Amino acid sequence: MKVMLFTSAAIVASVLLAVPTARADQWNQKTTMTFNEPVEIPGHALQPGTYVFKLLNPGLDPNVVEVYNKNENHLYGIFLTIPDYRLAPTGKVIVTFAERPVGAPDALQAWFYPGDTYGHEFVYPHSEAMRLARANNRPVASMPDEDFNSQATGANDPSVQAMRQAHVQAVMPNGKTVETGTVFGTAAPNNH
Repeated sequence: MKVMLFTSAAIVASVLLAVPTARADQWNQKTTMTFNEPVEIPGHALQPGTYVFKLLNPGLDPNVVEVYNKNENHLYGIFLTIPDYRLAPTGKVIVTFAERPVGAPDALQAWFYPGDTYGHEFVYPHSEAMRLARANNRPVASMPDEDFNSQATGANDPSVQAMRQAHVQAVMPNGKTVETGTVFGTAAPNNH
C-alpha cells in the first residue's frame, strides 16, 4: 500500500490518504505513508519519505505503535498512544498534525485506520508535550521523559515494558498537567 501525505499550514490539519483495502493488514492496521516534508513523531523527526506504521501486538497492546522505514528493515521506534475516537469512520486513513514553529516539522498527533472510529493519539515525552501544548493551544498526551524510549527493539524489550507502565497525563496549554480522562474523555490505557 502506498499513500501520499501533504501537510497544510493549519494549526491542526486533517489529511485524507488513499489506502487500498487490505484484509491481511487489518489485524495490525499496517499503513504505509509517504511524507513530502519532515514530520515529527515522539522523539524523532522523520525526513521526507515512505514509512510503515503498525500496531506492535494488536491483541495485547492495541495502543503501542511501531514505525519502520518502507522496507520494514529499520525500526524508528515503538510508541505509546492513547485512544482517540471519531463519530463516523471513513474509507481512508486519517492523520492529524499539530503545527510547529516556522522551520520545525509538523508533529503527528493521531492516526486512524480506514473504517475505524478508534484511532491512536501519540503520547509525547513531557518536555515535547509542553512545547506542543503551548504552540497549538490544545492538550497533548504525555509521559514522563524518563519513561520514554523510542529506541526499543520489540514487545519484550524492557523499554516497552516501562512504557506500558508509564503514567500518561495531559499537558494543558498553560503548562499544567491533568489526568487524561478530564480532557480526552477516556483514561489512558495503561493507568490501572
